[in-house]
Amino acid sequence: MALNTTTIQAEFEIDSWDEVPYEEPSEGPKLTKVVIRKTYRGALEGTGVAEVLTAQGTEGAGYVASERIAGTLEGRRGTFVIQHGGLADGDDQTTFGTVVPHSGTAGLAGLSGRATEAAHGVLTLVYTFDS
Repeated sequence: MALNTTTIQAEFEIDSWDEVPYEEPSEGPKLTKVVIRKTYRGALEGTGVAEVLTAQGTEGAGYVASERIAGTLEGRRGTFVIQHGGLADGDDQTTFGTVVPHSGTAGLAGLSGRATEAAHGVLTLVYTFDS
């Protein structure tokens, strides 16, 4: 049986950003841990909580995150986890992300796919359900 792949874009707002530096060397990027709380609207309605590690340099930066999202997608309610990250080299920015296998609960069980975030507050989710 072939699985149908769906692509959605959901806007999000950052509700809180709690950042704690854990290393601030005299040279090189500052390293921080950040807890970010978000509200999603659009094709994905819900909330997200992300634990983020960052490297913040003057010319380059990067982050890696694990985020649990609770909400409704295609009329299915539940939670799932995405692991995502990004790199910036001056104005050149890239992001990457994946739904953690078997992390979906309740109506979102069986969710798999890729997730990328844009700096302007949009999550793109390319996903399938195996059920």
